[in-house]
Amino acid sequence: MGTIQTLPGTRDILPEEIGYWQYVESIATQILSRAMYYEIRPPIFEQTSLFERGIGEATDVVGKEMYTFSDRGDRSLTLRPEGTAGVVRAYLQNNLYAAGGVQRLWYCGPMFRYERPQAGRQRQFHQIGLELIGTADPRADVEVIALATDILKTLGLQSLKLDINSVGDRNDRQRYREALVNYFLPYKEELDPDSQDRLQRNPLRILDSKDKRTKEINENAPSILEHLGDASKKHFDQVQQLLSDLGIEYNINPCLVRGLDYYTHTAFEMISDDLGAQATVCGGGRYDGLVEELGGNATPAVGWAIGMERLIILLKQLQSSPEMTPDIYLVSRGEAAEGQGLILAQKLRKEGLTVELDMSGSAFGKQFKRADRSGAIACIVLGEEEAENKTMQLKWLQSKEQQAMTQAELFTKVGELKEQLDRHKRTMNHSTQ
Repeated sequence: MGTIQTLPGTRDILPEEIGYWQYVESIATQILSRAMYYEIRPPIFEQTSLFERGIGEATDVVGKEMYTFSDRGDRSLTLRPEGTAGVVRAYLQNNLYAAGGVQRLWYCGPMFRYERPQAGRQRQFHQIGLELIGTADPRADVEVIALATDILKTLGLQSLKLDINSVGDRNDRQRYREALVNYFLPYKEELDPDSQDRLQRNPLRILDSKDKRTKEINENAPSILEHLGDASKKHFDQVQQLLSDLGIEYNINPCLVRGLDYYTHTAFEMISDDLGAQATVCGGGRYDGLVEELGGNATPAVGWAIGMERLIILLKQLQSSPEMTPDIYLVSRGEAAEGQGLILAQKLRKEGLTVELDMSGSAFGKQFKRADRSGAIACIVLGEEEAENKTMQLKWLQSKEQQAMTQAELFTKVGELKEQLDRHKRTMNHSTQ
């Protein structure tokens, strides 16, 4: 029998790569917490109707890409293809609106879509996203854009381009939809098969086509900006002014409509060319009709999602993985010494130190080589003699200086030990700069 492999479109995130993921999550947590966004963790699977109603049955996500199945209770369930619908469902089910004002929420986790796997796009993929629910103020649109910009730039992405557009309200979209259908009908046979299928179901999505001929036809398509009502124009103008006030550069892209039905007014994407080819790393916008569509009162909202896989690819090009290294590497040999070593390691960890315990049982020479490779600053050595006398050797790996002390004495000097470790870290960091 062969070994069992991962399914197509899924992959293991291994320890050698996990540093990038933890780094991204820690930066996002810091920045969003400072803006008073609270983390929420909805379930990974939901009732299928949540996504059919929320995302729209005419979208490619619902029509082609969802992982849907029946459980033993004959309920139709779907692995979440995106995060917003589940957050809004949680907002309604748990009466988060009862607190009044706005709700600032963010999430992080896996999503699922049946697509052709490729670099940066998996069938199980991961997103960090946020939702600001409860205000139609253009400042909300700009706040979420500014936070995404802060996160991406803090992570090291500098070559960012912000594309924005307005998709108007429902009345604007309906007028625009009719104008698009009238424009595309004469070109129907020249459109790619997917765009032909979208012509009646979801003509706005034709503007996203990557087909060469369809893109040529799109160049002369009517612009949504020509079909906006006065209220939508005012909202979009205010968003642009606030972005300029914050010094955030932007480009108006009339073809940017986003792929989900719930978007209204502001739509945006953040694109990076740090890889040499443009890649969308963040997308979002306003969705003022979704809460009502899912059974709540009319409630405006805005949000975005950052794709983790594509972001990690960018970070790997820009910087090495943040390494996890121990403060102390503990080597021991002999039954008594090995038992005492485990106890010492645990006590030091409780004091806030990072300790790696060698469990190989090999000769001291091999253990010392592993200590050097670990990147540790110091090494604690326990042999049979030390175990019998309840002593230990503290060896500084860079200078090779070594001192003997009792195990009890170590913990009376733990504050001094931390200071010495910090000095060594500062010296090492300075020498590598």
